[in-house]
Amino acid sequence: MKTAIVIGVGPDRGLGARLCKRFAADGLKVIVAGRTLSALQAVAGDLIKAGGAAVPIVADATSESDVVALFDAAGEDLDLAIYNAGNNTPGKIIEMDADYFEQAWRVVCFGGFLFGREAARRMVPKKAGTLLFTGASASLRGRAGYGAFNASKAGLRTLAQAMAKEYASDGIHVGHVVVDGAIAGDKIFSRFPDAASREDRLIDIEGIVDGFAFLYRQPERAWSFELDVRTSKEKW
Repeated sequence: MKTAIVIGVGPDRGLGARLCKRFAADGLKVIVAGRTLSALQAVAGDLIKAGGAAVPIVADATSESDVVALFDAAGEDLDLAIYNAGNNTPGKIIEMDADYFEQAWRVVCFGGFLFGREAARRMVPKKAGTLLFTGASASLRGRAGYGAFNASKAGLRTLAQAMAKEYASDGIHVGHVVVDGAIAGDKIFSRFPDAASREDRLIDIEGIVDGFAFLYRQPERAWSFELDVRTSKEKW
């Protein structure tokens, strides 16, 4: 059975969980990874109840030993790895603590490096595999008040592009999905209860998942590095 790793999994109505559900439904065994065991167990339990195969594993994306252990657990059948870790980190540069900036970079960019490196180390010998990264509007442009987030997401995108060029000849498809706007999920609805009344301005989670699935299924002679997803109301 082919295996997928998805790191950055939280509540059921979140991108990480929905990615897990889609690929489990497509017949992959899914390693459900993140920082909160209860959330991981809930997602994995749902996948198993639906007839899929899933294993919840607690892992810190910024811990080298955790990431190595995560890929060791996936074994030789690893076929898909998705880096979905990272949170928005707003703040003005002049008011920002150095630790805050560094932590934003560590979770988004450094964690992406660790994850991407371990994926490549296991996929290159087989000459096959897909590695996908979750991006954001911040991956492509700077914005006042979001310097830490912009820098870390832009760094992740550049890393992903470098890996796409470095390992294409080894049969590894590396892709980057720009989520250009807010997602209609638990994070938004829990922080902004009135968001449901403006749901047409929020990006549909399943639509984003469709993009990841599209990249995963692309034939070797027609690979894309990047796609972006937004609502019809989003300015771009």
